[in-house]
Amino acid sequence: MRSWHFLAALAGLLTGLAGWSAPAAAQSGAPDAPGADKVLRVCQDPNNLPLSNRAGEGFENKIAALFAQQLGWKLEHTWFPQRMGFIRNTLRAKEEHSERFKCDLVTGVAKGFELAANTHSYYRSSYAMAYVKGHGLDKVRKLDDLLALDAGQRKKLRIGAFAGSPVTEWLLQNGLMEQVNWYQSQTGDAEQYPGEIVEKDLASGKIDVAFAWGPIAGYFAKKARGANIVAVPLQSRPGMKFDFEIAMGVRHADKDFRQLIDRLIDTNQGKIQAILEDYGVPLSALPPPTSSPP
Repeated sequence: MRSWHFLAALAGLLTGLAGWSAPAAAQSGAPDAPGADKVLRVCQDPNNLPLSNRAGEGFENKIAALFAQQLGWKLEHTWFPQRMGFIRNTLRAKEEHSERFKCDLVTGVAKGFELAANTHSYYRSSYAMAYVKGHGLDKVRKLDDLLALDAGQRKKLRIGAFAGSPVTEWLLQNGLMEQVNWYQSQTGDAEQYPGEIVEKDLASGKIDVAFAWGPIAGYFAKKARGANIVAVPLQSRPGMKFDFEIAMGVRHADKDFRQLIDRLIDTNQGKIQAILEDYGVPLSALPPPTSSPP
């Protein structure tokens, strides 16, 4: 994995931060307000690469570290698997015998996520189709190419997909449901992670085609050893949306803190994009940010 030495090259940005009122999150005067003690507390999954893990190897880990370094704040984590109860046990949970929340920033939520106030979006990606090169699928560059395969070949395909993902409707419409091995994005086993669909099952030949969220497909395709995996981003079509904007999430009441994170996102778009590209994340252009609601 590429080292993150660029984090040291921030002198110019720190000068800009001085004009922001860097401790803006603490302007309410509350001693427990986000950033009042110059600590950036993030809520992250301990085992969900390429997004985050406890070792700090995910792109959300790197972006949080970038923000903390620019602010001159300490970085702390609250770890909890991103599944049912994540927000309740992280962003909305308080430390024992304290009014301080365990963490203040969820580093990845889909735009429109209602359980937290959304910051500006910091990337836009899409679901992807992944396969191993050299097994008869090399010319497949879009969904229609998969349908154009010889009927006999298409009928033999073993497909992996996540239950309830946007690709489910397409599989249903095109008569492929009986060929699908279904995966769960949220399981009861904290040691399992969504990337196993590509890293283990696709690479080993258990399945022929994997449909997964683009950052997952792109990262594990790039990381694979012993299998030349291609990840093809899916293009949205009428009635089927495959691309989504990703923002960060804060508590609705923490307006100053949200504005601070907005500025960090806007100022660091180039560095954020470089981090994402290093992880093989397929990216689409973001629309200009809109003003966050008051």
